[in-house]
Amino acid sequence: MRAAGVGGGAKVLAGAPVIEQGMVEQDFADMAGAGVRLLGEIGLGSVKAGYEARTMVGWARKHGIQSTIHTGGPSIPGSGLIDEQVVLEADADVIGHVNGGHTSLSYKAVCTLCEKSSRALEIVHNGNERIAILTARHAMELKCPHRVILGTDSPAGSGVQPLGILRMIALLSSLADIPAEIVIGFATGNTARMRNLPQGLIEVGRPADFVFMDRAQHSAGSNLLESIRLGDIPGVGMVMIDGLVRCQRSRNTPPAHEVPVIVA
Repeated sequence: MRAAGVGGGAKVLAGAPVIEQGMVEQDFADMAGAGVRLLGEIGLGSVKAGYEARTMVGWARKHGIQSTIHTGGPSIPGSGLIDEQVVLEADADVIGHVNGGHTSLSYKAVCTLCEKSSRALEIVHNGNERIAILTARHAMELKCPHRVILGTDSPAGSGVQPLGILRMIALLSSLADIPAEIVIGFATGNTARMRNLPQGLIEVGRPADFVFMDRAQHSAGSNLLESIRLGDIPGVGMVMIDGLVRCQRSRNTPPAHEVPVIVA
């Protein structure tokens, strides 16, 4: 697994191989030795049966590699359906795009995954928005919001979504009626813990990676959290990576009501 610094200081975790039939445990030991920490989506390669995936998921977990499984209908021609029974049998660490990527399972099937699995539930931008909202609500009802993480499932056929995570935060808070601070936690602390990332939490010893935001100018909300609850995308005023200011007021978001000031 390589953590590469790219333009503007952004960090990219790259190198997530897709498992294929014929792989043996030594392959996973070798990958771990080479620094691989994440598998590509199970179901995109030749391994599609739950029992077969479960064996390889166990090998991956034993060697410190996290697994994610495709959930829902085919994403591209030639791929296939991965239903709730396959997902449960495979028991991957993350139930990828539980709201579809793009085509979702039924709400009943998604409820089965929420109730019968203890693994992470990834809700994504490039999926079924209705199921995204219902899944978030169901996780709250089951008292397991700690399992919900956010993603975009991009790049994909629908492209790359600028502000995809911010859009998901506003969507789930406003339409699933979940406090904005909890949904922000889905995207930050939950994702950090589930993905074993150093970023996403503010603690001594973690990277100084921050996004400074405020309510968008002229939002009906009186503060950041209220504006998100009303469905507005917040304005980004500054991004800091490894303690260095990488950019100030965003040109992609609405202008923030207040922005940080550099005084020295």
